[in-house]
Amino acid sequence: MQQNKVTVYYDGACPKCIRDRQNYEKLSGDTGEQVCWFDITGQENRLRELGIDPEKALTELHVQDAAGRIHAELDAYILLMRKVRLLRPLAWVIGLPVIRPLLARLYHWQVNRRLRKRRILL
Repeated sequence: MQQNKVTVYYDGACPKCIRDRQNYEKLSGDTGEQVCWFDITGQENRLRELGIDPEKALTELHVQDAAGRIHAELDAYILLMRKVRLLRPLAWVIGLPVIRPLLARLYHWQVNRRLRKRRILL
C-alpha cells in the first residue's frame, strides 16, 4: 500500500455520491494511486469491523487514512480534498472555525433530505 493512500467509504446507491466520486476523479486525475473507493452498499458487517456505524455511514462521509484512522464528516472531506492540488485551498477554507459549523449544518440538511427522498421512492 502506498504511504499516502486513503480509502473513501461512499454510498454507491446514491447518484449524487457517484457523481461526487466521478468529479473528484476528474479533478485529481486519480489513477487509483492515492484513493481507494469502497461502496458501502450491503457492507454493514465490514463497516462495523472498521468501527463505523452503518447508519452513520449513510449520513456522513468516512475516510480511512494511511495510518488506519477513520475520519468522518468534514474531516473526511478535508482529508480527501488535500489529495488534489486544486481542492487544497477549499479544504483550508472548510476547516476555518467560522465556516466549518455552517457547512456542517448545510451538509447534514442535504444528506437528510436525500435520504428522505430515497425512502419515499422505496
